[in-house]
Amino acid sequence: MPTAVLIDGGYFIKRFRRIEPENAYNAPRAADQAHRWALAHLRSPTGETRNLYRIFFYDCPPLLKRMHNPISGQCVDYSRSPEALFRRELHEKLRQMRKVALRLGHLTDFNTWSASPGVLDDLLKGRRCFADLAAEDVHPVIRQKGVDMRIGIDISSLALKRQVRQIILMAGDADFVPAAKLARREGVDFVLDPMWSAIPQGLVEYIDGMRSVCPRPQKKDRTLENAALGIAGG
Repeated sequence: MPTAVLIDGGYFIKRFRRIEPENAYNAPRAADQAHRWALAHLRSPTGETRNLYRIFFYDCPPLLKRMHNPISGQCVDYSRSPEALFRRELHEKLRQMRKVALRLGHLTDFNTWSASPGVLDDLLKGRRCFADLAAEDVHPVIRQKGVDMRIGIDISSLALKRQVRQIILMAGDADFVPAAKLARREGVDFVLDPMWSAIPQGLVEYIDGMRSVCPRPQKKDRTLENAALGIAGG
C-alpha cells in the first residue's frame, strides 16, 4: 500500500514545541522528528508494513522584514530573529532528507501588530492601560498564503493519478475537508494525525481514521481521548 505523508509545517512546529519545549528552536531535532514520526505511520497498529511514496512538508519562509516596533519605535530586523533562523535551518535540513518534498507558500506583504491574548485580556478588563504597554507586549501578525492550497492540490493529484492508496495528513483544522472527500471518493484511505490535539467536532466524518504516533504532551490536550481513541487508526 503506497502511502504519502503530508505535514502542515506551521501546525507541526506548534505541536513539536508542546511535546519538546526544550527543543523549541532546535531545527535539526525538529526535522528529524518530523521524518521519524512520518515513517512511524508506515507500520499499522496491526503490524502491517506499507511503502512510502513521499513525505510532503508544507510551510512558509520566515518573516525577513525590518519593522519598527509601535511602542518603542525601534527598528527590528526579523531576519535575525530566533524564529527566522530556526525556520531557515529547518527548511534546509528537510531539503537534504531522502523522500522529503518541501512545499513553500509565501507571507502576505502587509503585516500589522497585535498583542498576546493575555495582554489584550488585561486591557479589556482594565487591569492595564495602553500607556503601560512595553515593546515586548506586541508582535507582528504574520499571515501565510498558499499553504492550504498546496496541500489540497497535492491530495487531489495523488488521489486522481492513483499514485497512492493511503494519505496520512498531520494537521488539525478543517481546511483540508474538500480534498479529503475527493480522495475518499477515489478509494484512498485518508488518515488524520492531529498529534494528540483536539480537532473540530464533526471532522471525523470526513476521514477514515485518526492516529497520533508522536509522544503525548505531558500537560493539556487530554480531551482528545474522548473523541479520537474510539476511531480506528489507518
